[in-house]
Amino acid sequence: MEYVYGALLLHSAGQKIDEANLKKVMEAAGVKTDEAKIKALVASLEGVDIEEAISKAAAPVVAAPQAAAPSEGAPAEKKEEKPSEEEQEKAEEEAAEGLGALFG
Repeated sequence: MEYVYGALLLHSAGQKIDEANLKKVMEAAGVKTDEAKIKALVASLEGVDIEEAISKAAAPVVAAPQAAAPSEGAPAEKKEEKPSEEEQEKAEEEAAEGLGALFG
């Protein structure tokens, strides 16, 4: 994925996306480069209009419906109350008794 980010960085900087430039970006970022991945990415991007691809990829996000805000007349959500210390101790004791039944 970092190779794609490197290619996008080169594109946004107006630089040519080729093997040498992409390798320089990866090395500058401290990434151990893989020549095969660099060659494959550069080859796959040949003839691709990156601006068009970005706009097509971003279009569904922009067109996604927004979540409806709760109306003022809607009842407020109830908060769960934490059990008291007594109730918690009782629940632990009951759980321990149930475990005792497992061992006869």
